[in-house]
Amino acid sequence: MSLRADSHAATSTLKKLAADMSNIIESLDTRELHVEGEEVDSEVLTDPKGTVCIPFSAIYHTHGFKEPGAQTYLTGCPVRVRVLEVERFTSTKKVPSPNVYTIELTHGEFVWHVKRKFKHFQEFHRELLRYKAFVRIPIPTRSHTVRRQSIKRGEPRQMPSLPHTAESTVREEHFSSRRKQLEDYLTNILKMPMYRNYHGTMEFVGVSQLSFIHDLGPKGIEGFIMKRSGGHRIPGLNCCGQGRMCYRWSKRWLVVKDSFLMYMKPDSGAISFVLLVDKEFNIKIGQKETETKYGLQIDNLSRSLILKCNSYRHAQWWRQGIDEFIRKHGKDFLMEHRFGSYAAVQENTLAKWYVNAKWYFEDVANAMEAAKEEIFITDWWLSPEIFMKRPVVEGNRWRLDCILKRKAQQGVRIFVMLYKEVELALGINSEYSKRTLMHLHPNIKVMRHPDHVSSSVYLWAHHEKLVIVDQSVAFVGGIDLAYGRWDDDEHRLTDVGSVKRASAAATKSLSTANLAAAAESTERVPLQPQGLAPECHLFERNADDAPDTSKMKGVGKPKKFSRFSIYKHLHKHGMHHSDSVSSIDSESNKGSIRSLKTGVGELLGETRFWHGKDYCNFVFKDWVQLDKPFADFIDRYTTPRMPWHDISSVVHGRAARDVARHFIQRWNFTKIMKPKYRSLSYPFLLPKSQQTAHELKYQVPEAVPATVQVIRSAADWSAGIKYHEESIHKAYISVIENSKHYIYIENQFFISCADDKVVWNKIGDAIAQRILKAHRENRRFRVYVVIPLLPGFEGDISTGGGNALQAIMHFNYRTMCRGENSILSQLKAEVGDKWINYISFCGLRTYAELEGKLVTELIYVHSKLLIADDNTVIIGSANINDRSMLGKRDSEMAIIVQDSDTVPSVMDGQEYRAGRFAQSLRLRCFRVVLGGSDLNPEHQDPVCDKFFKEVWIATAARNATIFDKVFRCLPSDQVNNLTQLRDFINKPKLANDDPVKAAEELKKIRGFLVQFPFRFLEEEYLLPSVGTKESMVPMEVWT
Repeated sequence: MSLRADSHAATSTLKKLAADMSNIIESLDTRELHVEGEEVDSEVLTDPKGTVCIPFSAIYHTHGFKEPGAQTYLTGCPVRVRVLEVERFTSTKKVPSPNVYTIELTHGEFVWHVKRKFKHFQEFHRELLRYKAFVRIPIPTRSHTVRRQSIKRGEPRQMPSLPHTAESTVREEHFSSRRKQLEDYLTNILKMPMYRNYHGTMEFVGVSQLSFIHDLGPKGIEGFIMKRSGGHRIPGLNCCGQGRMCYRWSKRWLVVKDSFLMYMKPDSGAISFVLLVDKEFNIKIGQKETETKYGLQIDNLSRSLILKCNSYRHAQWWRQGIDEFIRKHGKDFLMEHRFGSYAAVQENTLAKWYVNAKWYFEDVANAMEAAKEEIFITDWWLSPEIFMKRPVVEGNRWRLDCILKRKAQQGVRIFVMLYKEVELALGINSEYSKRTLMHLHPNIKVMRHPDHVSSSVYLWAHHEKLVIVDQSVAFVGGIDLAYGRWDDDEHRLTDVGSVKRASAAATKSLSTANLAAAAESTERVPLQPQGLAPECHLFERNADDAPDTSKMKGVGKPKKFSRFSIYKHLHKHGMHHSDSVSSIDSESNKGSIRSLKTGVGELLGETRFWHGKDYCNFVFKDWVQLDKPFADFIDRYTTPRMPWHDISSVVHGRAARDVARHFIQRWNFTKIMKPKYRSLSYPFLLPKSQQTAHELKYQVPEAVPATVQVIRSAADWSAGIKYHEESIHKAYISVIENSKHYIYIENQFFISCADDKVVWNKIGDAIAQRILKAHRENRRFRVYVVIPLLPGFEGDISTGGGNALQAIMHFNYRTMCRGENSILSQLKAEVGDKWINYISFCGLRTYAELEGKLVTELIYVHSKLLIADDNTVIIGSANINDRSMLGKRDSEMAIIVQDSDTVPSVMDGQEYRAGRFAQSLRLRCFRVVLGGSDLNPEHQDPVCDKFFKEVWIATAARNATIFDKVFRCLPSDQVNNLTQLRDFINKPKLANDDPVKAAEELKKIRGFLVQFPFRFLEEEYLLPSVGTKESMVPMEVWT
């Protein structure tokens, strides 16, 4: 109960009485107050091994400094005192107390020093005597009653005595006994709960509620200071006027930790500012530097904080105390690291990769379920109603909003930052996401940023996709927790839940999991197509073709199978609490058909994977009505979904702390920036110490050790920092330049090759230069680039695709093959047609059968991945374009992983030590796009001619030719202008004219890989034409 609340509860008479009593006590001569007897605190005399730690969550429950009941000390743990040294100060002035004592205090694992003069001891002693008398008087206010009740009966007894001898008369040879006397005095005070918990004692020994929290790291200097308002680096955060009239001075309790400083309001205990240690961290003192008498100025990338001390020597103590402590415990934060990153290279970090969202979503859900204190989420887009484990067999248990609500009810604090879109340009409805999440529970806090008008940031976005659990496990990659993202390696086009439309209606309930009851056998029952259209029999394959059977959906089922609800079935057998079955049978090649072993025989049948808005094809139609999550917005019986191919990762320990630090920096900046977030209901976040990062309470299974560095794109508008950071761009260029054998890139965009007018990032140039270097040295070198066949903008490609879609196509083609700056132009100038031996550009496409018709669709590549030499990987949210790479534009986050564990392999025909993380990821990517298995021997050597030419290029060319023949797909090399486009789409398709022959052709397809059509619309000017709304947008939006 706060003091303020108490005083409201008391009547005005009680208030007056309390004030009078307090004044009487304040003026009492404390020498008259002595009560006989002795008091000892039994709980701190013993030093039990089981010291109770203060939980990290205590940072969200701070109290006013004078309020009783706040836990400051570790339970069952004494505070040990040693007076280490005495400094004598000589002065021309007559100083009554020239000696300064350095006192070392130890409490559990925490050791800290305070400096005090003898006069401070005298003042402290007098204050304690006043407090002792005050406590004995029964003043009828609630706070005083609580304070009196907190002191055990018979507790106020004799205080230890302070030496009476004046300091100036003590000779040097008597200092050791004086030190011992002060030591004993303080030790005895700290043994008595009544005095130890008094706010004056805490101030004297420099402790607060946040001193002894294990995860905040070692204890630094603390104390009261005066701080000046303003000093923020971001325009608009400071007072508009100049001069002293505009400043406010406030009394605050300053706390120094190993990687940050913070100050608290003494009356409420609220944390009111956090200043992170970074490469610009610097402390100055003096009137000249700080414009303040006895001033202390602390700078970092975000703020120049001015404090006022009560003497020059006091300012010196603060400077020295902060400086020594940070240099000892936080030196990593003071340096700029490799690639100009804010984060150090962290060795022996557990890391894991994900190809496609199925396994990513599952691991994120499990990690959230294990959260004890905090969950941080930031996304470009977040859909609260998405299912994290599929197929759905446990009702809503694994729906994102349900997980977050459950954890919030358990006391976990959840902080979400969403990109606030320009509503006219984007339909992701972040306002709906925020409102939905905030209504779940008060422990869930959601911020949106930027405010486009007040911050004048119209063009740039927050693009990171992060989930951080307890600052110990951090998921980093390209996958938003949003509609359309969930997919697995099969990249299905259809999800009707049934062959016949009539029976599909039954599956439209929210449970959506209707399965067929199987025979009692525990073996999988083969599903033979029965009574299907004749062409469907064409897709029966032999075992060798198994990976591709996933292409044909809706393969019917034996009529003897009866339909029933899996929920009723599981309930009947007492299994409704069992784990989701979404993970079982992941290698199945039967498309949506899944089996579930329940111990009562096997269940077989079909389920729906994408519910409502999750079934999407955003080039066909962008999302609408997101506030109706379970209503379909495209007809799943006529339109195939667009599969989503993506990459993500998870890191643990120190690297996870670094990811969390970026989130915290952004959260705290947004809190200051937007007035609506300045209330206490949106707390400041504190970074946990790197010193406790190895204590992993939860670990994602199958992670491997590697060397990891966190890299980012951040700037003043996005993170509140003075200088922008583009460490992702620098890392990409460095990895490309230093690669020895190959580069494998998957990316949503491919916009590079700097002309220093429109495009500035140099990734494309680095690729071209690396290939030319290999050519000059006569060495094999391969570059694989996989990007989407079309940009992800709504538009009908059969009529040209729309302005936005064409603008992105223009810049992609400008990077690959059109114009003097393109990679192929740079290569052809020196190597002619031999470029084909070095680089390959591909996209992904698949096909299926939907309601008896053959359909095809491109697979949308959303990955942001680079692998080099089977030993280095970059995974993140950053696209290959200026928006993501330049640092000043979109905010991004990525990790660079370098393997420490190696496995024997082959590279360019030679024995090679490949990294465990990098090689396993490359093999999985190759398996997904080429078909086959992870252990396919053809895929082992990514550099040899046999693989590059006979597997990679041959597969891509053959698949592209077949798709062209059967479906006449767009984009196509046969269409160079819009006139040809109209002719092309009006010509008959084999898929319609001769489905039997078409199905025969499609059997020859392997995997999803297709050659990228370089000549599509090459005769057209693809940039927006004058007069369109897209032409009014600055060019930087597209690049």
